[in-house]
Amino acid sequence: MITHKKLDNNYEYIEIKNNQAEAKIALQGAHIFHYKAKNRPALLWLSETSFFKEGKAIRGGIPICFPWFGPHKTDASLPQHGFARTALWEVVLEEELDENSSHVQLQLTSDEESLKLWEYKFDVRLDIVVSSELTVTLTVTNTDTKAFEFTSALHSYFNVSDITNVSVEGLDGSNYIDSLTDKTYIQKGSLSISEEVDRVYFDSSNSIKLHDKSNTIHLKQKGSNSLVVWNPWIEKAKKMVDMPDDGYKTMLCLETGNIGEDKIILKPKEVHLLEVIISSRL
Repeated sequence: MITHKKLDNNYEYIEIKNNQAEAKIALQGAHIFHYKAKNRPALLWLSETSFFKEGKAIRGGIPICFPWFGPHKTDASLPQHGFARTALWEVVLEEELDENSSHVQLQLTSDEESLKLWEYKFDVRLDIVVSSELTVTLTVTNTDTKAFEFTSALHSYFNVSDITNVSVEGLDGSNYIDSLTDKTYIQKGSLSISEEVDRVYFDSSNSIKLHDKSNTIHLKQKGSNSLVVWNPWIEKAKKMVDMPDDGYKTMLCLETGNIGEDKIILKPKEVHLLEVIISSRL
């Protein structure tokens, strides 16, 4: 069942329920902020102090970063992570594929407001398939008469029992940029988290595993050669108004993306697809 709902402040979202899973998707940002497979814990982390209001990004779930990731490289006054995550997207398709799978497609296209922030014409579609796995596909089409360059990410926040219990598999041997030091390193073995982490990994496996105490989250990635790993840790969490002071303990971001040197250049009419399939298993 696919149902359109509103919060008390008229904030619009879609609720999906079928035999295998449930999900919630905000129309602002095409933002998936809840996903839970049958008989499994909620997979996505959501801050209990997150904003659900016009113009504010949700802290948690899967924000869409486009057409740039992080701060704009030449104009710091432009929105962090681009404008897609706070823009109102249009629902163009809703369908029950069968009793176990539901599909929603949302669209964002260039308009007068976006052209003030980014001078290119584009068409972006987000396809979400809710089933025993969560499939998220971001398709960018250049509808302009000139080529453009962009960076993007599916900025996924994952629920964990405690950050000290987790390890990330699939990064061994990958080069990464540590954004805290602006230095490049090579990952050795699996990754554990014991301090603030803000890294962009390149040439990692297309299959990433987030091992927790009694659960493993699997990511299968396509169209991506970069993965962000982020946890704000103690001091930064305290400074974030939309995250509890101890919020860092129960979340880890693994962000499928095209970031930094993995930027995408599209000629007119060209298309790029970025996809992640996420599942949770014992």
